[in-house]
Amino acid sequence: MPNAPEIYLLGGYQTDFARNWTKENKHFSALMRESVHGALEACDIAPQEVESAHVGNFAAELYCMQGHLGAFFTEAHPAFSGLPTARHEAACASGSIALLAAGAEIEAGRYDLQAVVGIEQMKTVDAGTGGNYLGTAAWYEDEAQGIEFPFPKLFGRLGDEYDRRYGLKDEHLAEISRLNYDNAKRNPNAQTRTWYMNREHALSRGDDNPAVGGRIRISDCSQVTDGAVCVFLASRAFAERYAHGAGRRLEEIPRIKGWGHNTARLRFDDKVAESATQRYVLPHVRSTITAAQARAGIEGVAGVDGIETHDCFTTSEYMAIDHFGITEPGESWKAIEESWLEIGGRHPINPSGGLIGAGHPVGATGVRQVLDAWKQVTGQAGDYQIEGARTIQTLNIGGSGTTSVSFVVGL
Repeated sequence: MPNAPEIYLLGGYQTDFARNWTKENKHFSALMRESVHGALEACDIAPQEVESAHVGNFAAELYCMQGHLGAFFTEAHPAFSGLPTARHEAACASGSIALLAAGAEIEAGRYDLQAVVGIEQMKTVDAGTGGNYLGTAAWYEDEAQGIEFPFPKLFGRLGDEYDRRYGLKDEHLAEISRLNYDNAKRNPNAQTRTWYMNREHALSRGDDNPAVGGRIRISDCSQVTDGAVCVFLASRAFAERYAHGAGRRLEEIPRIKGWGHNTARLRFDDKVAESATQRYVLPHVRSTITAAQARAGIEGVAGVDGIETHDCFTTSEYMAIDHFGITEPGESWKAIEESWLEIGGRHPINPSGGLIGAGHPVGATGVRQVLDAWKQVTGQAGDYQIEGARTIQTLNIGGSGTTSVSFVVGL
């Protein structure tokens, strides 16, 4: 693949995913403002230096009765009035699509410093209504309309497909849940950092862990979350000036070294039919991962020190394990049983707690993953730091494996 201009990642800010902004009686704009001001302060960037902004969001029109979200960035500071901004939507991959758009503009030489905000306020409605809203990330009339909690059922069917092809045990899904909750306890911004969960509870089948969609139970699900994350992407020219002003070397600033992006067919049944004769259940997810690795110049998962993956349900993380190449297809259980996925393991996954533990404000997740990758490679992840991490890969998925985006972040 041809070499593209370098894209530097300067850092950013994440709101506390445990907060309920509706109960705090705070407007959507306040959520965005906190993330932007927090990122400016964390990165020591003056508002006047920002040249453009991209906002990733899934469904503010439904949750908050608000569109035109790019314009809300200009409300965060008077210096932003007149900036070029845009909003991007790709279901749960909305934040990653915003990152791709910002990165492309840096590669094109349009701007030297861009803000990217991922944001979602989801606790404005009851669970049933929210589940119906999330159903619009599928083919609504065919896969969601009139179905209670359609997405747990769709990802339950992903587990069913693994079971049909290779076999799948509930104990392995329960261990994925346990690990993400345990990691979240180390993360001061994680939604579930004070919650109780262990393997036995995740395996329980009583009223305290009810089924919500086929084999999917409450313990298998990511969280309904309010949250926003802002990061800054920069050109090499800006990064050189930035590093010099901070008394640092350019080599100490992480880069987005590679990316992958594919979109599969919308209906889950169509995806499964297309992959029937292939090794991977979701081959377009696999090609997204390998494209990011190829652009980064690394050979497979052995060149990655850790992974932040899209565990909207335990079945999606189970899928990601073999799609990253940690095991052969259908053998994700081996990595679980051998404890490879622990923070100190051979292939750490979701040291942040992921979507199950840290939370899943839909439009913010892709940006949060990249910020956590930045924290890891700069040694600033605190209690969930992977020792010696220099390269982290993300995987962000929209729909039932429909839009997939992966980034490789490293020094």
